[in-house]
Amino acid sequence: AGFGTVVRCIGHGQHAAVVQFIKGQWPCGERNVLEKLGVKFHVMATGFTWNTQDKELDTTAANLAWQHAKEMLKDESLDLVLLDEITYMLSYGYLDSEEVAAAIKNRPPMQHVIVTGRACHRALLDIADTISEVRPTKHAFEAGVKARIGFDY
Repeated sequence: AGFGTVVRCIGHGQHAAVVQFIKGQWPCGERNVLEKLGVKFHVMATGFTWNTQDKELDTTAANLAWQHAKEMLKDESLDLVLLDEITYMLSYGYLDSEEVAAAIKNRPPMQHVIVTGRACHRALLDIADTISEVRPTKHAFEAGVKARIGFDY
């Protein structure tokens, strides 16, 4: 849903940027297309998982990605910033929720921000203009179908 809004934004001649907080270095179909259309990307690129083996590395990587996100949130030329899967960085305590909320709150007045991920921190819920919940009713993965390039990533 977040990437659909990015496509809509650039389709209308506006400017967007994305920070992906969970993706690793594997190919990403959305990034493959959107970078060609001028969308700025920063990818945490550590391949963060929920069963991390190195919390210190993940925390460092999350904070580096957050530095890029903060610059995007100050950039008046950007109409939209997508902070993809940032909610997990807050849930795991890798980023300070109050700092993230303050940066979003203090962005340029006409800049839109989309935050994705489950279990959104209260600090973000309190400042949100719109909240949507996307959840699967049924997913092929539950039946043992492995993730496929082009469909699941």
